[in-house]
Amino acid sequence: MTDSVSRRQVLRAAAGAAVVLPVLGSLGCAAPMRHVTLGRMRHAAVGCGGMGGHDLSQIASHPDVDVVALCDVDADNLAAAAALHPDARQYRDWRVMLEQESGAIDSVHVSIPDHMHAPVMMEALQRRLHVYGQKPLTRTVHEVRAVAEAARRTGVATQMGIQNRSNEWYIKAYKMFLEGHIGKVHEVHVWTDRPKGWWPQGVGRPEQTDPVPESLDWDLWLGVSPERPFAQGQYHPFSWRGWKDFGTGAQGDMGCHLMDPALWFLELGRPTRMRSDGPAPNDETYPLWSRVHMEYPATKHTTKGPLKLTWYDGGRMPTDLLDEWEAGDNVYANACLFIGTDGAFLVSPYDPPRLLPEGRFESVAIPEVEEFNHWHDWVDGCLGRGEPNASFDYAALLSESALLGNVALHFPNETLVYDAEGLRFPERPEADELLRLAYRDGWSVRGLT
Repeated sequence: MTDSVSRRQVLRAAAGAAVVLPVLGSLGCAAPMRHVTLGRMRHAAVGCGGMGGHDLSQIASHPDVDVVALCDVDADNLAAAAALHPDARQYRDWRVMLEQESGAIDSVHVSIPDHMHAPVMMEALQRRLHVYGQKPLTRTVHEVRAVAEAARRTGVATQMGIQNRSNEWYIKAYKMFLEGHIGKVHEVHVWTDRPKGWWPQGVGRPEQTDPVPESLDWDLWLGVSPERPFAQGQYHPFSWRGWKDFGTGAQGDMGCHLMDPALWFLELGRPTRMRSDGPAPNDETYPLWSRVHMEYPATKHTTKGPLKLTWYDGGRMPTDLLDEWEAGDNVYANACLFIGTDGAFLVSPYDPPRLLPEGRFESVAIPEVEEFNHWHDWVDGCLGRGEPNASFDYAALLSESALLGNVALHFPNETLVYDAEGLRFPERPEADELLRLAYRDGWSVRGLT
């Protein structure tokens, strides 16, 4: 290894993880990569507020991008984006935009509530547009498989919004992991402080019915999900994350960030078993906390296996293990802990990586590495200047793990055996129903319904 991990090495690692298992469906060979050929990329935004606004600003900062179209169901978000991009054409309905902009745009980003990721992405992919999509890739496992297959068939450049994998702490951690300090890994523990203090979970549907703000098209916001009254402050613009009709809870929201090192570093495929020993969701929202145990087939980086991964949210974490490995008080609120035959490794997207117990690894320095812009990485891929490091092939595997954890929540203290090839739970067919969800009448999307 050199003193810095190159961008090429990062991309190779992501690609390796992506091919552990085939994507379901009659894919055949992937289509040849399709690139923007005019030297500049004509970009359209689907989602201009919150994370959508941030994604837009990052993509627009690339010197070879022209923002030509904006779409948001909230007129206030649209106006704010239009003030920054006054020449861009404006739309409220993404379906109208994609139809009217046919041939005039090269790419879109999809940064909207989880329940609408797959419909917009699928339509964009079928129009052979390059797509940057927020995490998790979709709301259901069926949608994950369909979107990944469509991306592979069309050969466009794709990227999921797990920007931490392009930042210094994860790249440094990846290099340290490859140096082999902790030996073969036999278990991984991943935790987050969400949702407490971020958005509501463990609650029922609000009884209130409030007037829809003039700026918001509520029917378009609901999209594929069942109709319900608007309730001020309960869904739009941020709190939708905990609602089963719209979001994917704490694991869906943060799992793609925090489980990323486990799948990436260890080159994991899909889990074979999963069990939740926390509370079940109610009819409306995910629980206040959860703990989900998953098993994965062994890889060259693990002991003979199966590799055991445990997910915690709601502020829970493996306190006894952290004490055993002498982590001290600085254990991080969002992190991934690898337990190996020769040591442990604590990784966070927001903090320096730590080899444990630290007294054993005093001579190991955190390396210098090359950090890069996650959004520009995708734009460069669209322009034929390399491969994005979180393409939908890999993003689908990562998202599937997080979404399967949500399935397990519905069957507390029961081990679910997962047939990844058949996309089913052969011993618990009731769980199959959670792998896909029906769309509201009038919202069918070719390739998804």
